[in-house]
Amino acid sequence: MQVVTTIAEAVRLRQQLPRPLGFVPTMGYLHEGHLTLVRRARQECATVAVSIFVNPTQFGPQEDLAAYPRDLPRDLGMVEPEGVAWVFNPSVEVMYPQGANTWVEVGALSQPLEGAHRPGHFRGVTTVVAKLFNIVRPDRTYFGEKDAQQLRVIRKMAYDLNMGIDIVPVPTVRERDGLAMSSRNVYLNPEERKAALCLYRSLQLAQRLYRAGERDAEAIRRQVRELIQAEPLAHIEYVSVADDETLEELAAIGGPALVSLAVRFGRTRLIDNVTLR
Repeated sequence: MQVVTTIAEAVRLRQQLPRPLGFVPTMGYLHEGHLTLVRRARQECATVAVSIFVNPTQFGPQEDLAAYPRDLPRDLGMVEPEGVAWVFNPSVEVMYPQGANTWVEVGALSQPLEGAHRPGHFRGVTTVVAKLFNIVRPDRTYFGEKDAQQLRVIRKMAYDLNMGIDIVPVPTVRERDGLAMSSRNVYLNPEERKAALCLYRSLQLAQRLYRAGERDAEAIRRQVRELIQAEPLAHIEYVSVADDETLEELAAIGGPALVSLAVRFGRTRLIDNVTLR
């Protein structure tokens, strides 16, 4: 496995190694969810590349950029046994050289939910992902369904800009007790970690209601909200029941619907979702 830090090195490798090239972009501090993406890529592609880059432009001024967990030797030790051919680990200066002032923005899809609560977040995400796509030039790239809005925004960007890349969604990987795996889970203290299980329980409730025939979206929102609010350590940012493609909030569910939520436990902000179909 080769570790490269410059764009020139990345271009050389992408040109030399066999196709198809599968790509897993990450911000590091990897967990089983990331490895699941890597394994899926390895099954489907001749060559697999991973990027590890903590992207500053997707963090707001009050967010946890400085505290975001980083451990490059640990991450490299995790991906090498999975058959990754190369890892792109650029500096901020490589990705955003002095004078860089071009941004990629996706319209309506990036406005609600995470976009509303984290202004500028998706502009940073789509810009860095577009840059990584241009550098790595993958045939397929793999994203977890836990970041549901991100997946849809990137898919829309790739389609609208004719990137010719297959965006492959991979189901959310969960701990045994149901908590969605996230690099931010390390911030939770034991009490918050236990409290965070209300997220998965609330999504299970939404599924049960839907399977029992409930199609009133506000009724599902209300009951999900009430379950989470029963946990004293949980502070809701949003609970959404939206169209699975447009992310427009629904009054009545007539097709696939995305139930998504963002909740804080102390200083840790967690997101999760489930699709009703």
